[in-house]
Amino acid sequence: MNVAMISYHTCPLAVLGGKDTGGMNVYVRELTRSLGRLGIHVDVFTRSQDEHIPSVSHDLGYFNRVVHIPAGPETFLPKEQLVNYIDVFTQGIMAFAQKKNIVYDLIHAHYWMSGIAGSILKERWEVPMLQMFHTLGLMKQRVGRTTEEREGDYRVDGERDVMKAADRIIAATEAERAQLEMLYGVNHLKISIIPPGVDTRHFYPIPQDEAKEAIGIRADDRMALYVGRIEPLKGIDTLVRAMAHVKKNCVTFTCPDYLAVIGGDPDASEEDMSAEMRRLQSLCQELGLDEMVLFLGKRGQNTLPYYYSAAEVLVMPSHYESFGMVALEAMACGTPVIASRVGGLAFLVQEGETGFFVPSQDPQALAEKLRIIFIDQSLRKRMALNAVNYARDYSWELITSQVADVYQDLVSFEQGVPV
Repeated sequence: MNVAMISYHTCPLAVLGGKDTGGMNVYVRELTRSLGRLGIHVDVFTRSQDEHIPSVSHDLGYFNRVVHIPAGPETFLPKEQLVNYIDVFTQGIMAFAQKKNIVYDLIHAHYWMSGIAGSILKERWEVPMLQMFHTLGLMKQRVGRTTEEREGDYRVDGERDVMKAADRIIAATEAERAQLEMLYGVNHLKISIIPPGVDTRHFYPIPQDEAKEAIGIRADDRMALYVGRIEPLKGIDTLVRAMAHVKKNCVTFTCPDYLAVIGGDPDASEEDMSAEMRRLQSLCQELGLDEMVLFLGKRGQNTLPYYYSAAEVLVMPSHYESFGMVALEAMACGTPVIASRVGGLAFLVQEGETGFFVPSQDPQALAEKLRIIFIDQSLRKRMALNAVNYARDYSWELITSQVADVYQDLVSFEQGVPV
């Protein structure tokens, strides 16, 4: 089977924590690798953002490829500008397929702009199309606190068009399926629920002293961890304020030495630094946390297991998460998770067993859960063991077999039902 995987706005080989890089990058990369082990050939098409990198990369193994298609300036562009180049991108995919004389049996698109390209290719190639949105515009509009955080109507309209064109939609959770049905009117028969997976051969518990040595901290240092994009919807400001509460009250227990924040570019120039990074750094100065909060910037997937294993806890104080793959990676490494009860996190974290839930935007509640984790080491160890066992149910081998079953259904002319 030949699959055209479309990841228009972000490359699956990009380093986690950069602009527009996150769980979707990991999902596309790891699913493609796992599909290769099943003998399914995948070409991942993404927009070229660097004219100096090879147009075709075989880094995904099993003869599967990442194909960089020039579409507009070969540099990073904000999403509102990317819409203008979808047609050029789509033409580039068709030209590649014709040049390589390859016929695709299926299109698997990720995020709504990829779905726009996929719907054009679906009609041209007369093949079925599978769609995964990863985030939904209407949900971001609901939780966004400022105009900058909310998506324009052009995205919601585009999502509706893609939902009509897709033969099947993968939702990560029951909550996402309910959002597709209630907010967009998608027929439930068109939706398959398959969560993202985790590579348990890569993410596994490393002895904490070894992990700390690998990332360069002392054996007796204790660390909380955040991993992800630096944007307001992630609620990092709530975590910073919680650390201020913890620091103020740690005379009664062993205070954590660090909050390590992985993501973004903290060393960028003033003009290039994101507004959220500037805001968070200013907040740390205001609260006297300059030496306690470490902005580490981007980190590669190869080093993340060491950070997870070295940390006492991973914190995800998001206002919205479609799933929360970072939480799953941390749990696979034996790290408890404190998270907001939003989106996929509400299904992923097991309260009191693998971590804790806290109300969104409540620094004091988050500080209390952090205090418990740092005080009660027996509880932390029990949560760590539970987390590892729980994460095994999300191994990519299990998840990919479910995706492959959907592929087979679609290729066998099960074309779904109309919206």
